[in-house]
Amino acid sequence: MNQPSSGIATAVAVTLPEWVPGVVDGFPACTNDTGRMRLAITLARENVERGSGGPFGAAIFARGAPRPLAVGVNCVERLRNAVLHAEIVALMLAEARLGSYTLRTPGAPEYELFTSCTPCAMCLGAALWSGVRRMVCAAGREDAMALGFDEGPVFPESWRYLQAQGIDLEHGLLAAAAAEVMRRYREDNGLVYNG
Repeated sequence: MNQPSSGIATAVAVTLPEWVPGVVDGFPACTNDTGRMRLAITLARENVERGSGGPFGAAIFARGAPRPLAVGVNCVERLRNAVLHAEIVALMLAEARLGSYTLRTPGAPEYELFTSCTPCAMCLGAALWSGVRRMVCAAGREDAMALGFDEGPVFPESWRYLQAQGIDLEHGLLAAAAAEVMRRYREDNGLVYNG
């Protein structure tokens, strides 16, 4: 591969850890919101247990579909890129799979984002611009902040804005299970990589 004479980077590769497809393929069909969130939390847990990243997982489903369109885990440390949060990775891979910059196109299914933790400011913006029609969150912002993560400027107005743009929101689904993954990460002295 030829490197430009300026020496600037010209590409970024975003890859999931090699264990992810096996976990997703072996996971039972997700026939309801609880199953879909269990998948997101399982991805977060596996990411911690396998030492491949932070305690965050996400999955994108077409509304009512039993299998995800795409999934993501936190890849910040592994890929040395501050923006590769689980939600961002899942959104990027979903759009790549569809060959589109948006998940909201006429005649296409409506897509839903299930995330093991309430999104930070960056991921909240990405969810807005991605075209998802619904977002379901497990653990809360306070759980991530208790680990030392800076979640950025997310305010009650932020959530109202998303709802005004047609995104349905649900908070706290399986929150205790997701928070337990985060506590384990803290106990294992996981890296807090922002700030």
